[in-house]
Amino acid sequence: MIYIIKFIYSFVLPPGLFVVLLSGMTIWLWRKNRRPAVVLLGITVLLYLSMTSLVSDALVGSLERKYEQPARIRGDVIVVLGGGASSGTPDIDGEGNMFGHAANRLLTAARLYRETGIPVLFSGGQVFADSGNEANIAKRQLIGLGIPEADILVENESLNTEQNAVNTAEVMRENGLSRPVLVTSAFHMARAMEEFGAAGLTPLAYPTDYIASRGASFHSGKFSPSPGAASTTGTALKEYLGLLAARF
Repeated sequence: MIYIIKFIYSFVLPPGLFVVLLSGMTIWLWRKNRRPAVVLLGITVLLYLSMTSLVSDALVGSLERKYEQPARIRGDVIVVLGGGASSGTPDIDGEGNMFGHAANRLLTAARLYRETGIPVLFSGGQVFADSGNEANIAKRQLIGLGIPEADILVENESLNTEQNAVNTAEVMRENGLSRPVLVTSAFHMARAMEEFGAAGLTPLAYPTDYIASRGASFHSGKFSPSPGAASTTGTALKEYLGLLAARF
């Protein structure tokens, strides 16, 4: 019963509510002019599907399976890519916090450091006027996690993945490093590998921050529209577009 309630509830609030409203408009328009009603129906179906985890998990999952976590870590620096940060928000030892994807990447890098002892290089700048400088925040948080400041390198000027790669390559050259272990979200890894390859680097991919579960069962919740699924669909489509641009 609880799953039926959850399914119905998903159409009461946005974004599911918009599917209901557009469906009602389609029915109303069908009585007047069927051709535009068919077009609106197609748009409504596409919008609905993009809001479901059935579609979002399939899209993002295909990206996340392009690279698997290596059994052994071979490199001389752990390179972590930013993914957004807030400014002015309270933290345990200062201000500014990493957003979800970036925080997961940072946590993975800290755990890898404890296993390997190789230095961490965080790449990411301040993308917007009201966002935080990712590398500066990451350095403070890494120190808070017990990593010595001497083992932390920062590249705090990059605004996108292409700049991450180019600027990271420069920092590595300055510090005599050549074998990066690249840590980023699994859905972002394919594009990051393309950009780092174009910058003259051959990193070992270490994907993390997975979104789509593997081996999950098929259930009614897959058809429930949700803001999270819509966001994941947008993230996946952005990566496919960025991957295409990086290649051509």
